[in-house]
Amino acid sequence: MTTPLTVEQLQPRLGQLTLVDVRSPGEYAAGHIPGALNVPLDRLDRALPALREAAGQGEIAVVCAAGPRADNACRQLADAGIPTLTLTGGTNAWAAAGRPLDQVAGARRVWAMDRQVRLVAGSLVLAGLLVDLALPGARWVSAAVGGGLAFSALTNTCAMGSMLAKLPYNRPRPGTPNLDETLATLKR
Repeated sequence: MTTPLTVEQLQPRLGQLTLVDVRSPGEYAAGHIPGALNVPLDRLDRALPALREAAGQGEIAVVCAAGPRADNACRQLADAGIPTLTLTGGTNAWAAAGRPLDQVAGARRVWAMDRQVRLVAGSLVLAGLLVDLALPGARWVSAAVGGGLAFSALTNTCAMGSMLAKLPYNRPRPGTPNLDETLATLKR
C-alpha cells in the first residue's frame, strides 16, 4: 500500500522516515531532497532486503523527479510486502515549493530521465523518417520507437530510460554514495 504525501506533509517527517530517491545517480547528484538515499529504480531489486529491514524500523517514502518512477518503485515494494509513502509531484514539487535541494559537490545539472527519453525517441523517429527518403523501409525504425513508447505507457515501464541510465552522465559522480554504501546506511 502506498500513501501519497504533499511537500508540506513530508517536510516535518524527514528526520523520522527513510527517504529513497529512485532517480539515476546523475539526477540525484544534481539535486535531491536533504537526507534522501539514492537507490536507482533499475537497482531496486538488489536493495529489497535492506529496504525490508528499514521498513521494520520506520516508514519509507519514495521519491523521483515527478512521480512515475516513484509509483513504479512503490508497486514493486508493495509486491514485496513493504508499505511506502510517496511525494506527490516528486523532487520537482519539493523544489517548486521553495524547499532546499542538496547537491553532490562538483555535480553538474543533468536532464531528467523523461526529458532524455523524449529527446532520444524523437530523434530516432525523425532519423527513421529522413533516412527513409534515401533508404526505403527505414521508417520502420520510427514505427518501432512509436510501438515501444506505447508499450512503455501501457506498462508504466521504460526500457529506453533503463538504457539511458547506464550512460556515463547518468552514472554516479565522485562523492555520490554508491549502492553498497546506501544499503549499509539503510541497515543502520
